[in-house]
Amino acid sequence: MLTGRTVGAVVGGVGLMLSSALASGAAGIPAADGPAVSQPAAPWAGHLAAMDQALKVGNVAAAQSAWRDAYGAALGSRRWDGFAETGDAALRLGRASASPAAGVPRARDLYLSALFRARDTGSLDGVLRVAGSFHALGDRDVTAQAVRMAHRLAARGATPSQRAQIAALIADRPITIPADI
Repeated sequence: MLTGRTVGAVVGGVGLMLSSALASGAAGIPAADGPAVSQPAAPWAGHLAAMDQALKVGNVAAAQSAWRDAYGAALGSRRWDGFAETGDAALRLGRASASPAAGVPRARDLYLSALFRARDTGSLDGVLRVAGSFHALGDRDVTAQAVRMAHRLAARGATPSQRAQIAALIADRPITIPADI
């Protein structure tokens, strides 16, 4: 027989298991001192794959619908990489449509969101990734600002690869970065 006490014990046990899983990193969060646990697929990834498949067969309407679903999933995740990837997808979708330039404003907005989210979470890789996207768009002003952000984050510690990426962005677009930042 199910009683309130039995239900409470089951709910409490499930809660305890979930909190233990989160604390141990079993939910895809890397442990601070151990090897990284593989993260689950990004919530927008399946939608972007569906978009790309629809584009392969020339179904732009289905691709647009899948892109909207991907955007919703990225928005819900609040992760910088979701915004960056849906920005890239907006460019692909624009190229497949009758007006390729139509995807640029949407991609730019998504890249801006990705840039600030990456900066706010302290992700140097994210800032560099988005800086490269702005560079590819030819947006030199935002690229320069992203490089400044990357320099600030790199001051806290950067890998040689990350420093090389910063140098490459600077070499292609000469900018002056004040020493006090």
